Amino acid sequence: MPSSQQIRCRPIEAPDLEVVVDLLTRGFPDRTRKYWATALEVLAARERLPGLPQFGYALAADGAVVGVHLLIFHRRGDGREAPVQCNTSALYVDPRYQSYAALLVSIASKLKNVIYLNTTASKHTWPLLEALGYRRYSEGQFVSIPALAGGAATKVLPLGDCAEHPALSDYALLRAHAEAGCLALVCETARGPIPFVFLRRRIAYAPIGVMQLVYCRDTADFVSLAGPLGRVLVSRGATCVILDADGPIPGLPGCFFRNKTPRYFKGPYKPRQNDLAFTEMVLFGP
Repeated sequence: MPSSQQIRCRPIEAPDLEVVVDLLTRGFPDRTRKYWATALEVLAARERLPGLPQFGYALAADGAVVGVHLLIFHRRGDGREAPVQCNTSALYVDPRYQSYAALLVSIASKLKNVIYLNTTASKHTWPLLEALGYRRYSEGQFVSIPALAGGAATKVLPLGDCAEHPALSDYALLRAHAEAGCLALVCETARGPIPFVFLRRRIAYAPIGVMQLVYCRDTADFVSLAGPLGRVLVSRGATCVILDADGPIPGLPGCFFRNKTPRYFKGPYKPRQNDLAFTEMVLFGP
């Protein structure tokens, strides 16, 4: 790389998209070109928050895009004062410019009032994230068999059978995720309706159906309602549910895998575990 080249980070714009797809296809050979093209279409269709990039940031050398970092911004609530969350997604830099990867990550996560999440950090990037101020908010993954858990009989309804309820403040979130292909379920309890969102996972070595818990208000809700939820999921072909955890979960049958897909964050407050709403797993597909 000639030392005279001008290097800068800037927002990804529409004319860059073809090159962005080229770079991501090269950087993630397990994903198809169609996967990345569809991901960018999803980002293009999302509402752009004022002052924030639609797609993320590009690393440019003399104007040519040589690195990309996709970002998914979402306002968690109504009104301009609601907190903004950003899922920092796919990162790839041409090997000739690898020394600038840290600059790209730093620029992409520079806003002090935004909660940044990295939910798919590769092991070799953990030291870089920590050097840039990211911290873990989940240590690994717990693979559960919820149907084996206890719990009183509880009515579990798919979202389509539920009317919008005053106590279901996250109804819009549930509906958006159901439209994105997730399974949204609502448990009717004495405390009122308690919602959950699951995403079917395709794991080559798993001989049984697997779901990922991508949204709940509190992990304790899932533990307390695991039995009835698990039996409904078994009827839909899923025996296991994977969820974020810091260790074994009392009262929930299963096994904990430390350092398996740990979740990182940076920002004004620590996110809740098992709230992966509007992240790449949902919007781009598992």
